[in-house]
Amino acid sequence: MSPNPTRPLETTGENEERIKRFLATASHDLQSPLRHIAMYAELLLDDLEETLDGQQLQSLRTIVEKAQAAQRLTKALMSLAAGAPQVTPEEVNLQALAEHIWPELVDETGARDATLACRGLPSIRTDPALFSLVLRQLISNALTYRSSSPPRVAITAEQEGENLLIRISDNGTGIDPAYRERIFEPFWKLPKAGTAPGAGLGLTTAQELLKALGGDIGLEQSDESGSRFTIRLPIA
Repeated sequence: MSPNPTRPLETTGENEERIKRFLATASHDLQSPLRHIAMYAELLLDDLEETLDGQQLQSLRTIVEKAQAAQRLTKALMSLAAGAPQVTPEEVNLQALAEHIWPELVDETGARDATLACRGLPSIRTDPALFSLVLRQLISNALTYRSSSPPRVAITAEQEGENLLIRISDNGTGIDPAYRERIFEPFWKLPKAGTAPGAGLGLTTAQELLKALGGDIGLEQSDESGSRFTIRLPIA
């Protein structure tokens, strides 16, 4: 995709400002509806708890839980956009986190035939809300940019010095070498048919969140057999 010759190229600083404005606006606008969803679901729980069956109760509790989780995430994104990310380190069980978000992303992407391989992932002290966003984005990409084969996602982790390296591998379409230097650019999307809709900020946001957590991310390998991203996080 060639740049528009009539439009000057944006500087890194201009791109960063666009990201911040986008995150701040989107996160702010989501706060009110999320608050109301959680509030009304809690009211229904209080009023109807004695009359609902087990499945109905669980559904309402899930609505409350997911709305509250989304509120925490949007607040985290707002703080990131403000340039002062609020990082709250906790002990995060990576195995439990991956297994928790996997079925949700399978439902969202419609990848019912997908499989996840991740065994014995360790715990690490990091911000669960921020890191969950990162892991969600990478798994979602792996399920979205699929090949003709059923998606296979593998997550591994190993210690390297004072860091934990977390690798997310897939058997998707891979990334053309011509575009590998651009995938972390804000608002940039793969210029090919069938590209998933979106703002083109997924990997950019993941990169910024990991910086706030003291880590980073890179594309380690990509070809016709799939891609492998590597996340580095400090152990302590």
